[in-house]
Amino acid sequence: MKRFSSLMLPLATVGVLMFPAMMQAASLDPVDTAGVQVQRQEQNGIAYLSGGIGEDESKAIQQTTGYNLHMTFSVGSLNEYIPDVTLVIEKAKGQPVLTLNNAGPLVYVQLPAGKYTVTATRNGEVRHDVADIGSGAARNLVFHWNS
Repeated sequence: MKRFSSLMLPLATVGVLMFPAMMQAASLDPVDTAGVQVQRQEQNGIAYLSGGIGEDESKAIQQTTGYNLHMTFSVGSLNEYIPDVTLVIEKAKGQPVLTLNNAGPLVYVQLPAGKYTVTATRNGEVRHDVADIGSGAARNLVFHWNS
């Protein structure tokens, strides 16, 4: 019986030490691709994804790689995702490289290096930001409307 008890302590310790690793793995739930309708699209040679309605679709977009501009559109005090934004990305004033209607709530874009002006419009309310795209990490922009 003593041999059994001395073996159980190391096994219990291994189980306790593995628990945090198992918890992290559980947070990376797989995406149900059957319900995901997001597909890579292209306009003027610029690749992009637009969508994110529902948890699986949001996760599918967030898990993609190769896009260096990530945008999120939300509204209200609860930061609810919205899919009805008009988006214009310009290389220089008056030179649009990407124009989308009913974009979002997530838009991921692959842009050549450079400085871009991003304009997001919802119900006549305009939001502007500038994205300096380089070879480093993706640039994240969040556009929020109060109502």
